[in-house]
Amino acid sequence: MNKTEQSIKENIHKAKNGNQMAFSLLLDSFWNEVYAFQLARTKNENDAEDITIRTFSKAFDKIDSYDESYEFKTWLITISKNLHVDLIRKRKRSLLDEMDSHRDEVKKVLDGSPSVEDQLITEQNLANLLRDIKKLKPHYQKVINLRYFNELSYAEIAKELNEPVNNIKVKLLRAKKLLAEIIQKH
Repeated sequence: MNKTEQSIKENIHKAKNGNQMAFSLLLDSFWNEVYAFQLARTKNENDAEDITIRTFSKAFDKIDSYDESYEFKTWLITISKNLHVDLIRKRKRSLLDEMDSHRDEVKKVLDGSPSVEDQLITEQNLANLLRDIKKLKPHYQKVINLRYFNELSYAEIAKELNEPVNNIKVKLLRAKKLLAEIIQKH
């Protein structure tokens, strides 16, 4: 066992006995590795930093449960991985809750009869319509083009963009509303 490994084991032992300096040394020793691991997973500096902070917080709360037959870094990465999975689940639940709150808007998209926005889009001449579509953000332009010019179904658009059908319906609804607002300003 080299000097660094010995030092880490000593700090773990001290941390288990409540030594704050040992906690700090362990954090300094492993912060960059846990952060880099999360940055590679999340592709987001804020999320990576948040998860890394929570990883060390949880690790220090549960330091007594650390089994020294495993690498300390592996234990930290496992905690970090689980926190990331929890974050993803929480965001999915939040998105689903948000979708439920917009259920009426989604139902309008499902409705076969033309909405006010649809009528405005249809009434506008093609040149002006294309000019107005170009004012939308690219992802809205894409769903409008796929739906109204390529005449794809929601399922076909979802497959084309590799997104869930519900996301496509909401994006299309939002794109139509934004396009209608642009058209109405003329």
